[in-house]
Amino acid sequence: MFSLTVRRHFMIAHSLPREAFGPAQALHGATFVAEVAFRRHALNSDAIVLDIGAAGTIIEEVLAGLNYRNLDEHPDFAGKLTTTEALAEYIAQAVSARIKDTDDGPALSGIDVTLRENPDAWATYSLDLSA
Repeated sequence: MFSLTVRRHFMIAHSLPREAFGPAQALHGATFVAEVAFRRHALNSDAIVLDIGAAGTIIEEVLAGLNYRNLDEHPDFAGKLTTTEALAEYIAQAVSARIKDTDDGPALSGIDVTLRENPDAWATYSLDLSA
């Protein structure tokens, strides 16, 4: 199995209105480092997983819809908690939707999105594309 990981950062505001989140119930900001790993079983004819530039562009397009936004007001998250885990899943699904029609998209077996809130805390969502 091969993988290519591309990293970008983005900043959001949100609240997590449940008692379990303590002070994070109130509106607050968060800066995330998003690491998106693309997996495939065999390299393409250019001996790569996919073009790094193309991968970066897709990630930037997805994150542009989140960056500097208050997710409490974002229509895609109406009635949903925007936990780190939920955001990782959202990003994985959005990246998958954009990459599926590219030359290398059908050969991908999975996408892993890791969101790092700081060097000591992160969450990952793995999307299996081979099913």
